[in-house]
Amino acid sequence: MIYADVIIDISHEKLDRTFLYRVPEEMEGQIQAGMVVSVPFGNGNKLRKGYVTGLSGEADFQGGKIKEIQALLSDEETTESRLIVLAAWMRQRYGSTMIQALRTVLPIQNKVKAKEKRYLVLTIEAEEGKKLLDQLSCTRYKARTRLLAAMLERKVIPASEAAKDLGASASVLKYFQENKILEIRQEEILRKPVDIRKIPLTGKAQLTDAQKQAVCKIRREWESDNSRTVLLHGITGSGKTLVYIELIQQMIEEGKQAIVLIPEIALTYQTVHRFCSIFGDKVSVLNSRLSQGERYDQFKRAKKGEIQIMVGPRSALFTPFPNLGLIIMDEEHEPTYKSENTPRYHTREAAVKRGELENAHVILGSATPSLEAYKKAQEGEYLLVTLNERYADRPLPKVSIIDMRGELKAGNRSALSRSLKQALEKCLEEHKQAMLFLNRRGYAGFVSCRSCGHVMKCPHCDVSLSEHQGERLICHYCGYEIRKPQVCPVCGSPYIGGFKAGTQQIQQILQKEFPEASVLRMDYDTTRNKGSYEQILASFSAHKADILVGTQMIVKGHDFPDVTLVGVLAADMSLNGSDYRCGERTFQLLTQAVGRSGRGLQPGTALIQTYNPDHYSIQAAAVQDYPAFYQEEMGYRMLLDYPPAAHMMAVLGACEQEELLTQAMHYTALFIRRVCTDAELHMIGPAPQSVGKVKDMYKKVIYLKHQDSRVLIALREKLEQYMEINSGFRKIYIQFDFS
Repeated sequence: MIYADVIIDISHEKLDRTFLYRVPEEMEGQIQAGMVVSVPFGNGNKLRKGYVTGLSGEADFQGGKIKEIQALLSDEETTESRLIVLAAWMRQRYGSTMIQALRTVLPIQNKVKAKEKRYLVLTIEAEEGKKLLDQLSCTRYKARTRLLAAMLERKVIPASEAAKDLGASASVLKYFQENKILEIRQEEILRKPVDIRKIPLTGKAQLTDAQKQAVCKIRREWESDNSRTVLLHGITGSGKTLVYIELIQQMIEEGKQAIVLIPEIALTYQTVHRFCSIFGDKVSVLNSRLSQGERYDQFKRAKKGEIQIMVGPRSALFTPFPNLGLIIMDEEHEPTYKSENTPRYHTREAAVKRGELENAHVILGSATPSLEAYKKAQEGEYLLVTLNERYADRPLPKVSIIDMRGELKAGNRSALSRSLKQALEKCLEEHKQAMLFLNRRGYAGFVSCRSCGHVMKCPHCDVSLSEHQGERLICHYCGYEIRKPQVCPVCGSPYIGGFKAGTQQIQQILQKEFPEASVLRMDYDTTRNKGSYEQILASFSAHKADILVGTQMIVKGHDFPDVTLVGVLAADMSLNGSDYRCGERTFQLLTQAVGRSGRGLQPGTALIQTYNPDHYSIQAAAVQDYPAFYQEEMGYRMLLDYPPAAHMMAVLGACEQEELLTQAMHYTALFIRRVCTDAELHMIGPAPQSVGKVKDMYKKVIYLKHQDSRVLIALREKLEQYMEINSGFRKIYIQFDFS
């Protein structure tokens, strides 16, 4: 006997699970996961459409109670059904309801109202029309006369033009329709978020020998029987994008489509511009700034085959291409590829799984690969392809590490070191551009009392309020905002002030130090509006500004040929977080930041300002030595059993009632100890999360570490069952997060 797991009619949210059906003997050789079937459902055994999400040789209960699949509605997998199989895998892998997984892979399930254009079409012969025109000319119906004259001349006229220029009111159109003189026809217009007319076609750049070798190595892997995921590790400026373009071109020539994933919306402008200049209107984009109608139309255009390349952040992975051939995940190390909503999937794992389901190839690209991806490449699970030289033999920037402790001793309390000020002066004199990176936004400082030490905190979240321009204190988690107090609310002291080191303050310092320079700022606050990313980047690219100051979004993948100086302010700030990945994050940010310099014809320089100049992450980033950093960092991970040396699952709990949450997480820990006696399982917690309260929701976490991910997945399933039958968890919001 073969049994199939079938998800029924995904539009009904109550059906939040799969149902088991017996596969008839005549279908055993044909049926596969992802196929569309007709099955009897409910007490009346009404035939309903379903999607096969998996097959097995065993049933959990008596076979006599299991209904039988009635028919295959499609003998081929459909794009939608393959995405549903992916949703079932995500549910099993990460823990969620089936509906949550389906909403992730099918983000727009309800049809959005189509954008239509109406046309008036003449339906009578010219001779008959001329006779009617002569008759109308002798009447008082001037609008009818004007419209018919225009219709005889042009045959087809847009309805909007007829109304505006010819005075064709509803009554006029009704007369022509009732007399069968014309028809009103509608044409659906699919919204296009990219205006191709503004992007000139340039054609592909010439590949270097190193890039050609990389393409050949990847193609050989694809032609092998057991093709692996490819990790393309290329130093900053080595031309990974040109390799992507060459491989996408080959996919399109084979009649297949490609998805290009980027970590942030900020990268959309340059990436889309570059791909459109080569592939024209074959390219479209998906991101959160698009309207629901625009997003719906991009999915529809992809299904119809109007586009061959989709560019966008992680949600673009679920583009319903009918013949997907390639998934490229650029800057694969970025943390934004990890979903914070249930299911908390990682795009890298989901991309590899979709590649398996669609027989599509997957390429992961980065100058600073994640330790997880690089470890798999070292072990042979991924194919490692390297680019060790910059495009056109351009040199890496000359990097200097500035010890800010020495600046303090010399009496310099500015955010800019003396060396950076001199370098900026030289850069401006040579009419070149500079980028200054700071891992904070706004003023982003906390405000405290110098007398009693009281820190102004958000009443809804367990974080300090940040000072912004205009005497405003803002919570960067929930948006709570108050005016800055003049005296301490605890002790009444007037000595209350802020510790500031944000992009807004740096911009003001630069404008004061270099009044002749034009300074742009790019952070969360300046990019809230639709199109703001494009405006800032286009201005800087066109050299309308001399200096670009920004947060992490300015150091990821951008290519500005005139930038010859990069300054990194407070480089060690990201080393002092509570995450075990702090060293890795710092190395990646600094390497990416340094790599923005000297990408054009002029050599570049970079200055890294830090209070911790001897840290291995900073030293390795200065010389772009990834293998040295990997060896050092992996030593710490192995010592402490942190991923990727081991697997880790976080049980995240949230509740408005702190006591109820504490009790629930305590019982969760007791249950884990009772059901899992494996000595290799290490448990940490329960403990408050790094931010213990957000929007009046208290947060706690239990960390579980084990060498075998299957142990953690099995434990998660037991926890889900335990929480489902215990009413005490009904007010607790639980998420499972795998690392």
